[in-house]
Amino acid sequence: QVRLVESGGGSVQAGGSQRLSCVASGATDNNFCMGWFREAPGKEREEVASIYTGDGSTYYKNSVKGRFTISQDNAKHTLYLHMDILGPDDTAMYYCAAAIIEPFDCASGSWSANFWGQGTQVTVSS
Repeated sequence: QVRLVESGGGSVQAGGSQRLSCVASGATDNNFCMGWFREAPGKEREEVASIYTGDGSTYYKNSVKGRFTISQDNAKHTLYLHMDILGPDDTAMYYCAAAIIEPFDCASGSWSANFWGQGTQVTVSS
């Protein structure tokens, strides 16, 4: 079992930046696909970005490329999402997720998570 705890959400004005953190605990010795998903009111949950912990390879949803950066600190078992140039469309509940899958599946943009955090709200005002 892996426990994921997010932090760092809040309110920000359009054009601003925010960093989310996700601390993993439990069976963290494996290589994982870890990622950030978001769910806006009335919309389906979507993957925003992912990283394979074994080699650091990343995936980004097209709409966040160049604005969001996913990174990891393996020593701290922590996943980050740095978000720049935020807009109202980025308003959502953001979830940290993890799965034990192959790297090429992690980069697919369509993997299913085995473990989820409780979510942290990001609200961007115009």
